[in-house]
Amino acid sequence: MKSLKNTTTPRFFLAATRQNDGKTTTSLGLLAAIRHTFPRVGYIKPIGQRLIEIHHRKIDEDTVLMDRVYGLNCPLDDMSPIAVGHDFTRQYLRTTHHEALSYRIQQAFDRVAWEKDLVVCEGTGHAGVGSVFDLSNARVAKLLDAKVVIVTRGGIGRPLDEIALNHALFEKEKVPIIGVIFNKVIPEKIDYITELAQEGLRRQGLRLLGVIPHATLLSSPTVDLIREQIDAHPLNGTSRIHSIVDEVVIGSMTARSALRLLRPGVLLLLSGDRDDLMDILVHGPGRHVANRLAGIILTENTRPSSSMLERIRKLSCPVLLSAESSYAVATRVQEGIVKTRPDDKAKISLIRDLVHQHVDVPHILDSIT
Repeated sequence: MKSLKNTTTPRFFLAATRQNDGKTTTSLGLLAAIRHTFPRVGYIKPIGQRLIEIHHRKIDEDTVLMDRVYGLNCPLDDMSPIAVGHDFTRQYLRTTHHEALSYRIQQAFDRVAWEKDLVVCEGTGHAGVGSVFDLSNARVAKLLDAKVVIVTRGGIGRPLDEIALNHALFEKEKVPIIGVIFNKVIPEKIDYITELAQEGLRRQGLRLLGVIPHATLLSSPTVDLIREQIDAHPLNGTSRIHSIVDEVVIGSMTARSALRLLRPGVLLLLSGDRDDLMDILVHGPGRHVANRLAGIILTENTRPSSSMLERIRKLSCPVLLSAESSYAVATRVQEGIVKTRPDDKAKISLIRDLVHQHVDVPHILDSIT
């Protein structure tokens, strides 16, 4: 097997104990913090599973996020060399081509690292993800000759158990672990978690790198993210499509009762034939209330009348039309995975602050330089 050519550019591999532990969020914050010391930072996500199409190529969405936020000046194909589509595993098991995939990852890394001071490598899920096609996170970290930072979710028992499992797989591949970041910790439990996590990790021979508090803003979707998830159609043009949704209200009650529940941050779901409520919201006493909402979604593809639509277009809050029922939309919002997007400026700013304040970035850098 061909080997990695670039063995000199500092790099580390960011792994997690589970999906949605905040690995990408941590990557965003670490990239910002590292650039204070190393201005030319590269990024690679060797195995991508959540894909979007860019110029007819399937690219991992986290790669696109990093590139758009930081302008990394690396080809997207190299930052996302392997795209795991719906039939990728089936094809691999029928026609194994492990060496070709490994070589593609190494070549991509060499190009990403060109003239860079440091490269952040982001994994996909826990250490064993990718084992089915012989490219677990642990093995990819080995291929890239990268030490590992593990991100886990707040708590004590379950996170430490999961860290032990991940640690064992990295040890099997002889991949050193720099340390562990505990993420999404209830702010009131920071001191408690820090003390016990340090002791629990010490017994595993690992170091605590930081404890990041849970921030409600980061787990709240934007109207635009919901629009994308439910394939809704905008009925007006507004710059507030990226408003944060704090609460969902289904407008199944009387107009007067509904008005009492509407406040900033609320996403209102109602049928498009609720002319009584819409009439109050677009030009009655509720118009100012409507303009403070996060957004309105008209459900079941029930379009408002043409006269009502004209008034809707004058609202400053986004109004969307969805084919789904109000209950289905509310369920999707509650169960949906909230991902940070390039236009989520408030979230990205908060992420940078949290990582800067709560993660021992100097120790990570000292470990690889």
